[in-house]
Parts: sequence; structure tokens; C-alpha cells
Amino acid sequence: MNEAAFTALCKAYMDGLYRISLSILHAHQDAQDAVQQALLKAWTARAKARPGCERAWLTRIVINECRSIQRQRLRVFPVETLPERPCHLPDSTLRDATDALPELLRLPLLLKYMEGMSEKEAAQALGVTVTVLKGRLFRARKALGKLLNEEVELG
Repeated sequence: MNEAAFTALCKAYMDGLYRISLSILHAHQDAQDAVQQALLKAWTARAKARPGCERAWLTRIVINECRSIQRQRLRVFPVETLPERPCHLPDSTLRDATDALPELLRLPLLLKYMEGMSEKEAAQALGVTVTVLKGRLFRARKALGKLLNEEVELG
């Protein structure tokens, strides 16, 4: 992949990569760092990107970089001092319910429905099979529905 193609790819997916990293790291600065580091790593490994799979490839690199930052952060900060994470869902009820989901279920939802990835792309980005992704999406939708119904009953 040449420089122009890589730059165009980065520009096309930058916002989505940032949202994904923010949903994992919960802090703007860490999310920006994760995307920047991931893009540097992607640049050096751009020859490994398979044509047609670039979006999933970049997403996987960002997720891996977020995991690395989380590991570093946990070595430095006690868990109870981690900042609350902002989310860019317009409805606060939906945002709160989505935030309550474990990351294992939250990430597939964000990739599929907020980032518009196909099931194949999202599965590649998460390093799982499409079947596993579909199972996680099913469980995530079920859990989200339960959380939202509880909110309606309480409200």
C-alpha cells in the first residue's frame, strides 16, 4: 500500500477508530494516543494489509493498542481512580445501558451498529469467527433490551 492509499484509508476511518478506542479506554487523551500509536504501527506494517480487509485490520491494531494502554494504566493507577468514560450515543438512557454492558458484548454492538461494519469485518477486527460474533451480538441485544426495560419500569 502506497502513502497516498494509506493516508486516504486513515482519513476515511479515523473517526470510527477514535470512537472505538474511546469506548475501550474511556479517556480522550488515551484514545487519541491509541489511535496515533496504532496508525504508526499500521504504517510500518502496511504491506501486511490484505486488500478489502483494511478497515478490520486497522480496527484490530487499534483494539490491540488500547489493550496495551489499559495494561500500562493498570500498573500505574488503582482501578477506582480511572476516569469515567464518555460515550457519544445521543440518548442518555441508551448510553447508560450500553455502558453497563461488559466490553465483550459492548464492542461487537459498537462495531456493527455504530461503526456500520459488516459482521465479517467486525469479527476480523475482534479476532473471532462470524459465528462467535453473532452469538455475542445476540447476547448483547438481549442484555441491552433487559437493561432498557428495567429503566422503563423504574422511570
